Amino acid sequence: MAFNSVVLVKQVPDTKNITGQAMLDDGTVNRAALPAIFNPEDLNALEAALALRQLCGGSVSVMTMGPPSACEVLRECLYRGADRVILITDRRAAASDTLSTSYILSCAVRQIPDVQLVFCGRQAIDGDTAQVGPQLAEKLNLPQVTYVEELIEASDSSLTLRRNLGDGYEIVKASPPLLMTIVDTANTPRPPAARKMLRYKRARGKTELQKEATEQYGKDAKEDIDRYVQQRSDQLSAKGLLIEQWDLDTVKADVTRCGRSGSPTKVHRIQSVVLTGTDHKRIEPTAQAIGELVHELIEDHTVG
Repeated sequence: MAFNSVVLVKQVPDTKNITGQAMLDDGTVNRAALPAIFNPEDLNALEAALALRQLCGGSVSVMTMGPPSACEVLRECLYRGADRVILITDRRAAASDTLSTSYILSCAVRQIPDVQLVFCGRQAIDGDTAQVGPQLAEKLNLPQVTYVEELIEASDSSLTLRRNLGDGYEIVKASPPLLMTIVDTANTPRPPAARKMLRYKRARGKTELQKEATEQYGKDAKEDIDRYVQQRSDQLSAKGLLIEQWDLDTVKADVTRCGRSGSPTKVHRIQSVVLTGTDHKRIEPTAQAIGELVHELIEDHTVG
């Protein structure tokens, strides 16, 4: 059986490069202060969908919700073999929490016909909640298998999966339609293909084209900007290089359930925690000194 899959990915701030400007006063992430990367476990989710397509056939569509700059992760998906990519971007969706985000994504997934499988990364590194996948399954009324680390077998009517339980594993047999969240131990994401990079490096979304036109003509030249965007969109579409762009109206979302108005999560307080050492001890690089250190750490239960 061929499976038509949707993979949900996210462009996230690189949390390895946290600075003092990483958070805004309202508790949201200051994304401009951090470099943006492809959420790591979403790459595992994409790889799982691509591997299943190789095995059984079908298609792989990828969606991301975010600002226009999120087109970059969609190009990364095209480089790796995605059949279709879609950017969901709308200022009215800004500051959406997991409840609002899962609602918007559920509306978007419903716009794609005959979806058998939905793949998500277990969690995003900017929030670490692992809530969006399960909430999305609930809103789509789909059975879900979380923490998937291996596809054991695929047949016409079911998938046999192994779930990572931390201290063990569980074998689950489930029938599509189905949502899965994928962990980082599930696979090794394939690298971008050189030929696909050469082809899709010119892929653009309409908002990116508007930015190009504004830089060329100036922000007040509305007619010139509109003409440029239309011409370039037509050219890219004819070559299969136009990244689809949807807003809340396209996905038929209720705007009262999106963005701040649809997000019950409120940040009560932000506290900066600075760890400082009270003293230090120099250890000589000898076997005896290291052995004494290990013994000391075991005695005070720091290790062991």
